[in-house]
Amino acid sequence: MTGHRIDVALVRAMPVVFVLIWSTGFIVARYGMPYAPPFKFLLVRYALSMLCFLPWIILARVRWPQTGAQWLHLAVTGMLMHAGYLGGVWAAVKAGMGSGLSSLIVGLQPVLTAVWLSSVSAGVPGQSNQVTRRQWAGLLLGFTGLVLVVSRKFVQVTPGDMVNVRNLSFALAALLCITIGTLYQKRFVAPCDVRSANTVQLGAAAIVTLPLAFIELEPIRWTGELIGAMTWSVLGLTLGGSSLLYLLIQRGAATSVTSLMYLVPPTTAAVAWLLFDEPITVATIGGTLLTALGVSLVVRPARA
Repeated sequence: MTGHRIDVALVRAMPVVFVLIWSTGFIVARYGMPYAPPFKFLLVRYALSMLCFLPWIILARVRWPQTGAQWLHLAVTGMLMHAGYLGGVWAAVKAGMGSGLSSLIVGLQPVLTAVWLSSVSAGVPGQSNQVTRRQWAGLLLGFTGLVLVVSRKFVQVTPGDMVNVRNLSFALAALLCITIGTLYQKRFVAPCDVRSANTVQLGAAAIVTLPLAFIELEPIRWTGELIGAMTWSVLGLTLGGSSLLYLLIQRGAATSVTSLMYLVPPTTAAVAWLLFDEPITVATIGGTLLTALGVSLVVRPARA
């Protein structure tokens, strides 16, 4: 009975731990980007993460995916959720976007996920019908909150916390990749061991990232800050955060899992203010609250 209670407690703690770990990803990007180009950093991160997983897989005799289709589906999710999502976020931060804003933009993922699921299930027996008025109101509020924060940064430039067409495009690309990747994984990826699944995903992400890293002219400077960022990226974010996300998607509904993302922006903004002195203005607070409210309206279950 005691062991069962511990298992239940661990499962219940997974979402909280995931939010705390995931929030640090934007901080680590800001922390390490002055010393490395984004795709070279990520390529090393993928390689080191695979080197951590492989001995674990061999010693524990973990089974690999059993079919070619499963390998393919895992590779697609790896390209979307590792190469596409992380590449977009890290490139946006490298191009001058602040940690708080990048997390706020990606925090719109639950809105996109819920609206997409509601749209594709319209008319399907036993499924949600269509996007409700409440959900459309939530989508509008979330977008309004994002515009409120972004518009100030276009005209009020702060080093390390500015918005331009380039870094905004990177962040929006990351948002689309994490949204599509989550939906794809929930739909096509059959349950398998998280260690072997993550390794396949990381290998696919490395293949996509390799040519982008090759054309980057800036070298990696192995400072103490960069080593710290790389260490946490591998051990905390990939082995911990990405594995938890995989497990959460397999265990729950895609909308419920992605609703956790709306807790990430305020957590990231608070840490970025403490570490990097990124300003938290009235517009930032108002935009974050509007975005969180919009997301909650979209993902909240309808009354019976």
